[in-house]
Amino acid sequence: MAHYLNDYFKPKYLLYPAVLFILFTILSCKEQPKKSEAVEELTATNYLEESEQSFDERMQWWRDARFGMFIHWGPYSVPAGVHNGKEVDNIGEWIMNSAQIPISEYEEYAKQFNPQKFDAKKWARTMKEAGMKYVVITSKHHDGFGLWDSKVSDYDIVDFSPYGQDILKALSDACEEEGIRFGVYHSIMDWHHPQAQGLNYPEYNTQDSLKINPQFPEYYTNYLKPQVTELMENYNPEIIWFDGEWIPEYTHEMGQEMYQYLRELKPSVIINNRVDKGRRGMQGMNKEDDEYAGDFGTPEQEILQGIANVDWESCMTMNDTWGYKLNDHNWKSAEVLIHNLIDVASKGGNYLLNVGPTAEGEIPEPSLERLQEIGNWLHTNGEVVYGTEKLKEHFKQGDSIRFTKKREEQIIYAISLKAPKKDLVLKYVKPEDGSKILLIGYDTALNYTYSEEKGLIINIPEDALSATGSKYAWGFKINGVERFAK
Repeated sequence: MAHYLNDYFKPKYLLYPAVLFILFTILSCKEQPKKSEAVEELTATNYLEESEQSFDERMQWWRDARFGMFIHWGPYSVPAGVHNGKEVDNIGEWIMNSAQIPISEYEEYAKQFNPQKFDAKKWARTMKEAGMKYVVITSKHHDGFGLWDSKVSDYDIVDFSPYGQDILKALSDACEEEGIRFGVYHSIMDWHHPQAQGLNYPEYNTQDSLKINPQFPEYYTNYLKPQVTELMENYNPEIIWFDGEWIPEYTHEMGQEMYQYLRELKPSVIINNRVDKGRRGMQGMNKEDDEYAGDFGTPEQEILQGIANVDWESCMTMNDTWGYKLNDHNWKSAEVLIHNLIDVASKGGNYLLNVGPTAEGEIPEPSLERLQEIGNWLHTNGEVVYGTEKLKEHFKQGDSIRFTKKREEQIIYAISLKAPKKDLVLKYVKPEDGSKILLIGYDTALNYTYSEEKGLIINIPEDALSATGSKYAWGFKINGVERFAK
């Protein structure tokens, strides 16, 4: 797992006067005895050496959820990919860097960020109707602008923009009402802060000697940690999703210390692996030659090719950009998005699907259309995704069939990504003798035969597929076990 402790890391102690006296007495002896019970009780929990059982219990709701919404939103939605009348290459939320916009000039976009059409309750309902179980929103992206009322900085939605209202407060409250777990993304890199720009933004880092900013530890202690503390204390997030950890000033030691610190604030919080320095590029999974903090891997814009033995979440856009970009119309179809969700679930991962709201505060209509289609499909077929786990050996059969298993039960789902014809032949599932096989959304049990030679052959009535109301994928529910290839 990715939640370990390296040798250098030592537990912290909370020292009270009585304990100090005990320690002084112990250290004055020629032979130091074992720690007293009082001292043991004051030893901080080492969250980087969490037991497997504790880790599994903490991650259970997240694993069962399988599907969440990512939201990239900030002042970059104002230019929406166009600066000084010119289309800017690269993704929308990187426009400050891509167009090398000076800080003072970019701040003008922040002053125009006034999302009067933002409706937190509508957003939360949209998530719920789409079948999403949790959300992760950018509290602060690389541009440094905060979507909450920070006391650490005035560069936020309440103090710097005409909107003057706390976005995170409104959305976290709305999500709680709808039963959506709330999470926040937070960038370690900060182009607006002179101590944390990394190599990506050269306004302050114009000399070679400044490329590794010696003041970054001050930013880490006096700005980054206090802001994250605000998020933890004021919005009680279930997930902290870090990014921007690749800047050279941020160290592996800082990542482990940050992980331990946040778990001390809220032991149940789930933190992605970008809190540390270990991920392998956009594939997002941890390097195999060392141990790094973080609870799950973060493949970006891709899905793992096969099964992994650790938790992971694929974050992907619906078009080509995370933040809103006016002229990006390269939308993935609802069919592709649903198939992605099924593929991710079959491999034991989660799917974090992004929306980039407009500067006015609306989720773009093409995103809403696709979310509705996904929600309609999940309304009937959600059991093939929620609360499932991967099979031990087979996540697919050919290109058009995926498998999931109901957690802790002998129920296997075979999901066909193409409309099967008269029969569906499955090589890797053995049904329980005398059990029923169901097509989800169809009321009548299906006829089938099974033999060791031919496998499981499910007969599909002519009207069955259309009766389910599904048009993107069809789930077959089988009481049985995985059949391993000989």
